[in-house]
Amino acid sequence: MTATWRLTKSLSPEERLDVLHLMNRLETTLGREAIDEARRRVVVHGWSGEHWLCEDDGKLAQYALVMGDDEATLEMVGGGFNANLLAQVLTMHPVVQWWTRGPMNQALPSGEVVRMLQLLKVHLPVAVEAVPAGAVLRNFEPDRDADAWLVQNNAAFAHHPEQGAWSLHDLTERAREPWFDPSGFLVLELEGALAASCWTKVHELHPDRFGEIYVISVDPRFQGRGLGRVMVTQGLESLRRKGVADVVLFVDDSNQPAKKLYESLGFTLQREDHLVRFHA
Repeated sequence: MTATWRLTKSLSPEERLDVLHLMNRLETTLGREAIDEARRRVVVHGWSGEHWLCEDDGKLAQYALVMGDDEATLEMVGGGFNANLLAQVLTMHPVVQWWTRGPMNQALPSGEVVRMLQLLKVHLPVAVEAVPAGAVLRNFEPDRDADAWLVQNNAAFAHHPEQGAWSLHDLTERAREPWFDPSGFLVLELEGALAASCWTKVHELHPDRFGEIYVISVDPRFQGRGLGRVMVTQGLESLRRKGVADVVLFVDDSNQPAKKLYESLGFTLQREDHLVRFHA
């Protein structure tokens, strides 16, 4: 029997478990995340969405999730590409943006690369930049800092497709995730304002137990003062104190100032992910 794709708006309990098992198996094989965190959360929490299941002889062989409408964004577990799935999704959406993880797939049909993310990695320890005089570095307190952090973060990422429009709901949901640890969420107060932040996480269930710089941002009013280096190195130090040896982060290839900072701290390129746009 030929493998076929089918669409469902809601995963049954059995389908949800099958997809999670598929993700876990691929993560073990690949040694990395099988799908973007936001998409994995849709499956983990059983939320509705545009779920595409590929079955072969009645067994789940592949899974993909489409998010968005006019410019639908798709990712397949493992970060690969499938021409049959693209053809089906293009019958429902005029534009499809497809995330490929790792080397560009030579089987891709003609499409426009509209974005590239780089996965960088550093081995700890890294020299720690001191907190500026007059500034206070402390842990994030949800009841005290949520509103101010959203203003600071959204201002810093005003033109970013994922990070620039966080709501209190987005923040609260992530603070309820099992991996959330407020001791890994640092904020910097300066001149009476929340000027910068560094939110880290530890991948406790991964065999290598690595760390991640999850969100790093500096309020535009305070940029140009070296606070990015302060926050990154302070975040890395907080991970080192938890016994973490290696830390990763994602950065847009177009963000040259950030890439220069990370390179100066010893981060090296591990992978490049491409967002490819296709039209019906």
